[in-house]
Amino acid sequence: MPEGDTVWRTARLLHEALAGRRLTRCDLRVPRLATADLTGREVTAVVPRGKHLLARVEGGLTLHSHLRMEGAWALYAPGESWRGGPGHQIRAVLGNAERTAVGYRLPVLELLRTAAEDRVVGHLGPDLLGPDWDPAEAERRLLADPARPLGEALLDQRNLAGIGNVYKSELCFLAGVSPYAPVSALPEPGRLVAAARRLLVANRDRVARTTTPSRRPDRRLWVYGRGGRPCLRCGTAVRRRAQEEGAAADDRVTYWCPRCQPGG
Repeated sequence: MPEGDTVWRTARLLHEALAGRRLTRCDLRVPRLATADLTGREVTAVVPRGKHLLARVEGGLTLHSHLRMEGAWALYAPGESWRGGPGHQIRAVLGNAERTAVGYRLPVLELLRTAAEDRVVGHLGPDLLGPDWDPAEAERRLLADPARPLGEALLDQRNLAGIGNVYKSELCFLAGVSPYAPVSALPEPGRLVAAARRLLVANRDRVARTTTPSRRPDRRLWVYGRGGRPCLRCGTAVRRRAQEEGAAADDRVTYWCPRCQPGG
């Protein structure tokens, strides 16, 4: 599931493959970009912003994409088979003489002026993996609505940019607070903010996301994905349900231990 660490790693790989080289191929397969062609332009940078990807090209243009739940970018060498999904799932192809980047299942893909990037990312809070990281500002934003359920506040990218369902569940567990408890129930908000930063930094170079001391595949996460199974700390059955009332069963799923995380 793409979260801030996945997007950061994707941006780094795309930057290494595309930046400083001219595009010899550009195919944007969404209706509103059907006539757009970036062929011949040099890619100047690919940067992450929270869970957004910004591919900047000469001429002051930015190709903005967002992975959401199922999107992905894959890189291929010349002649290599594309294995990221069937052809009808491809939304973007950017290539040079050495590498081809293919974007699959991208729910957001748009071309905008680089000077107007704030239109799509200006609302975001401090980026957990960005140069603008400001823990004091992140804590201030998180505490701005003390009655809001903690899980919802953590998912709100206007507070901390980069947290998704996995880290939301894991951070609530580490804080010892139910994701359905109000933000005001946090005993030490600064520690949770610091833990969020620490976890994303530790995982930005890992393919297998890990929040526990274990490296066993079935014990890398404290509660996420463990619905009905024993809590790794106390043995109580981990609970699972949608974060927001009325949401679909698989939409923004939250996991928590009712014994280790009281209050909601």
